Amino acid sequence: MSSLSPDLDQQAINVIRGLAMDAPLAAKSGHQGTAMALAPLAHVLYSRVMNFDPADPAWPNRDRFILSAGHASVLQYSLLYLTGHGLEMDDLRAFRQWESATPGHPEAGHTAGVEVTTGPLGQGFANAVGMAIAERILADRFGSDAVDHYTYVIAGDGCMMEGVSHEAASLAGHLGLNKLICVYDDNHITIDGATDLAFSDDTAARFAAYGWDVVELGEKADDLEALERALVRAKAADDRPSLLILRSHIGHPSPDHTDDHEAHGLAFDAGDVTRTKEVMGIPDEPFWAPEEVVSAYRAHAADRGGATRAAWSERAAGVTGTAEWAAAWAGTGLDGWDADLPTYEQGEQVATRKAIQAAFATTVDGLPGLVSGAADLTGNTGTKLPDPTPQSSDDPGGRQVYYGVREHGMGAALVGMALHGGILPVGGTFFVFLDYMRPAVRLAALSNAKVCFVFTHDSVGVGEDGPTHQPVEQLATLRAIPNMHVIRPADGNETAAAWRDAVLHDGPTALVLSRQNIEVVTDGSAVEFGAGIVRGDGDPDVVLVATGSEVAVCTHASDRLAEAGVSARVVSMPSWDRFEAQNTGFRRGIFPPNVPVLAVEAGVGLGWHRYADDVIGIERFGASAPGSVALDKLGINVDHVVERAQALLTD
Repeated sequence: MSSLSPDLDQQAINVIRGLAMDAPLAAKSGHQGTAMALAPLAHVLYSRVMNFDPADPAWPNRDRFILSAGHASVLQYSLLYLTGHGLEMDDLRAFRQWESATPGHPEAGHTAGVEVTTGPLGQGFANAVGMAIAERILADRFGSDAVDHYTYVIAGDGCMMEGVSHEAASLAGHLGLNKLICVYDDNHITIDGATDLAFSDDTAARFAAYGWDVVELGEKADDLEALERALVRAKAADDRPSLLILRSHIGHPSPDHTDDHEAHGLAFDAGDVTRTKEVMGIPDEPFWAPEEVVSAYRAHAADRGGATRAAWSERAAGVTGTAEWAAAWAGTGLDGWDADLPTYEQGEQVATRKAIQAAFATTVDGLPGLVSGAADLTGNTGTKLPDPTPQSSDDPGGRQVYYGVREHGMGAALVGMALHGGILPVGGTFFVFLDYMRPAVRLAALSNAKVCFVFTHDSVGVGEDGPTHQPVEQLATLRAIPNMHVIRPADGNETAAAWRDAVLHDGPTALVLSRQNIEVVTDGSAVEFGAGIVRGDGDPDVVLVATGSEVAVCTHASDRLAEAGVSARVVSMPSWDRFEAQNTGFRRGIFPPNVPVLAVEAGVGLGWHRYADDVIGIERFGASAPGSVALDKLGINVDHVVERAQALLTD
């Protein structure tokens, strides 16, 4: 089955197991046990089953591999070293060290060959579901000559326990993602001890109920031929994702720590490593990797991958040279894609969640990678495309994904779709439910995944649903995430500009939108620079700065202040992070020195004091009442703004 000899197979596995012990020992940090147990599986995947080309790690039609059990990162690094993806022995020696290419958990964009950032358990599994969705949509759009690959994921007991895997597995089964193959490393071990301390699920029955093809491999963790047969069989599944349940033994073949829960972490000292290498029959030297083994392995990977990619390049040439293909893989649009974005007249009333739907409708044809959906709130969040075709096994090219009530799974799937490439994913939910999907949002920022998160019902203006559905702290917490581009547009014009900005931005964007109608008061230009003057270009007495629906409140307050002889500048500041990227001169032009600033936002005021001398916010949970009443009673009204602005001038 393999062009590598049986002797070379075994030597390669020994190298992987040795590195799995040596790197954590040298770092005095890491997880060796799972990597040791799964060395044969990883070897089979990389040397016999998966299609990839180490000379072009970003080849679009490569198979995707995700180590959802990301704590076993040394396993993946060992294979990337052996296959010639760019890691060298010095990188393994620098495992978990400052600025090394081998960080504690795999990081997308940091190490060639790592597809997604994993570590928080279950996230990688759910990312894989997104990748399988992406492959299916692109294969239908561009044809199987151009797109025809599989997504492989290794998940552990922790992944199966985390709730995100339940959501994602249910969605994958419902969609019948037949090119998704998961190997469940059933080693019966967690950090606390044996899994039976806390876990007695019948995982096979659960996944079968989700609609997966489930195969219990049993004690086959060291049987290369059985592993290959199982993986090849899984590839032949034509209507379901596959779960292969592999009973492994953590720390194998250590005479001291096999099946020891301490082997999940840094259990091995130098003596343990010596005794294990003696059992394996390899030299007791750190980072042992014979040149002949490494050279043969790299040559095998290069020959196999290069031939496969070359055949694809010839086969897919008629597609990959098109503008549509280029735009999809760049995550951008065809020429003129934004020419028909909607514009709104001053004084019109439009909810920004409605404005975003109009923006999607006018650009969907020019954005070949656009795929939209929501967590059972498609119409409510404005994420429904015109004439939507639901994504399903019957309609594999459907660009409308119905995620169901699964925010956590949706968020992680969006990240997987973005990191797969070729897809510009949009996902929506109510803003308060950001908290259900925060881990995925954080990982989108950490991995710079180009996702557009649409969060609607953005304030106590939600109304009668009450404080359980009225976000007050979410905006401040979202802004606190590094590398997250956050836009809360003031009206329909800023919403259209925000969608253009999200498409052009190279990374994740969060759009925070209103349920209620908002008066149009801007021309949309503030989005590009993060802030802009809506009224009062001259020398103001006071600056009123706001976001979202509160900008219109400030314009009316400025009229009242003008009647009292006070010149009030109104600033719309839809994006703090974009504003911070501007030069000092621009920022001072918005907020002139020595002019008092009053910030107005229907949420907690945390962070506003970097710009403002006083803040009108909501430092409590909301209340069940009509949205306009809730806003008024909680101080988001013209009278309050006028009062506080005048107080600033008299202090």
